[in-house]
Amino acid sequence: MNAAIRITVNGLPEEVPPSATLAELIVRFQEMDRDLIVEHNGRFAFPQDYASTRVAPNDRLEFIHPNFGG
Repeated sequence: MNAAIRITVNGLPEEVPPSATLAELIVRFQEMDRDLIVEHNGRFAFPQDYASTRVAPNDRLEFIHPNFGG
């Protein structure tokens, strides 16, 4: 059994399964906004790459919701 790895999600430390994909983490953290923007280690992640992009220890993710109203 593999131990969890530590990453930062929206500025908070989190433990996730080793080699989790962005797609898996979007579901895990309930970030289901269709307009969601994902930043992975300071870089924009393309939606078509969510299922193939895996996180590693100490990675940083930001889930950004562009439609805030107003």
